[in-house]
Amino acid sequence: MKIGVPKEIKTNENRIALVPAGAEAMVATGHSVIVQHGAGEGSGFRDQDYTDVGATIGRDAASVWAGADMIMKVKEPIEPEWQHMRDGQTIFTYFHFAADEKLTRAHMESGATCIAYEQSSCRLESFRC
Repeated sequence: MKIGVPKEIKTNENRIALVPAGAEAMVATGHSVIVQHGAGEGSGFRDQDYTDVGATIGRDAASVWAGADMIMKVKEPIEPEWQHMRDGQTIFTYFHFAADEKLTRAHMESGATCIAYEQSSCRLESFRC
């Protein structure tokens, strides 16, 4: 699976959904990981920390979204990101759908499979539910 990690763009959100150790584990099990340039800086991770464990660096959000089967984020995709969501893609993040009808409808219309951290009983390290 191709896993993409775009930079968070929600105001005051500096975390990243996947630390280098997580990227390393995914690469070791045969997945490919693409992290947007600079996405880890707010959490203290350099692009090189990701490339050192086998991930690649995407030049911008559009290339990360376009090249990924699954997107991992910390917070829900906000309106500027909705254009990147597509049918057949999986998005794994906090969504808070109950609080935002516009967000919910945009995701339903995208055709993406949306897995909400706050609603999931999946074990992240195994990717099995």
